Amino acid sequence: MRILCLNGWGGKLHDELAAYVRAASPDVLCLQKVVHTPASARDWLDYRDGDHVLPQRANFFRDLADALPGHTAIFCPAAQGVLWDGEQTVASQWGLATFVRAGFPIIGQMQAFVHKGFSPDGYGDHPRSRNAHAIRLYDYERQSPVCIVHTHGLRDLNGKMDTPERLAQAQKLSDLVGAAAEPGDRIVLCGDFNVEQDSATFEILGRLGLKDLVTGRGHQGTRTSLYTKPGRFADYMLVNDAVDVRRFEVVAAPEVSDHCPLLLEI
Repeated sequence: MRILCLNGWGGKLHDELAAYVRAASPDVLCLQKVVHTPASARDWLDYRDGDHVLPQRANFFRDLADALPGHTAIFCPAAQGVLWDGEQTVASQWGLATFVRAGFPIIGQMQAFVHKGFSPDGYGDHPRSRNAHAIRLYDYERQSPVCIVHTHGLRDLNGKMDTPERLAQAQKLSDLVGAAAEPGDRIVLCGDFNVEQDSATFEILGRLGLKDLVTGRGHQGTRTSLYTKPGRFADYMLVNDAVDVRRFEVVAAPEVSDHCPLLLEI
């Protein structure tokens, strides 16, 4: 089974990302920072936050579903705010998406918020609402289930240091994993955690028997050249001892986001 995890950057590099995903052909794609604007036929809209303007692929979720036609596509909204079409506003949802190859039955799933709750009338003040999605699949090759969870950790404008909100987020994420997985399951937990590699988040998740593959295998970061700020770590992939890791890669090229894809074969 091939599991790919990526912060999609709102689809800013949509063409490159879609081509990479088709070529990588993951059995499960865990995608963060996904835009879903079904009321708009535009390819691109703008996100505006003060002086910060970022092009967004208006129907990023739909477009990635088109790139993976043999997969079941699940969108998990964290908030509904507005994007801009010139001077007109367009209601748009933002959140996570999970794509599962049709040959893997989904035998359980849970969605929960790890910070705040669903924001229906705007993206809200920072740190904004964040959710997580858990799926439990049956793997016929191994004749056993696997539980896969991903999230997009809260963004604090002051940095990636530990805060009470981040520690509470880690505990909620741990609770979700514990509720979604059953005894004996292989567990994979991944996402853009938005924390440094020495965060207490990993101590909390370690109580579930989860160990990070990014830092544990000596990788020096998960950001691409398109990210110009200090700090090279944001994305992590954790597994328990039941997972037989055949291959793990922090994919440096092609660059399809300001985050590197994390590719795991189990």
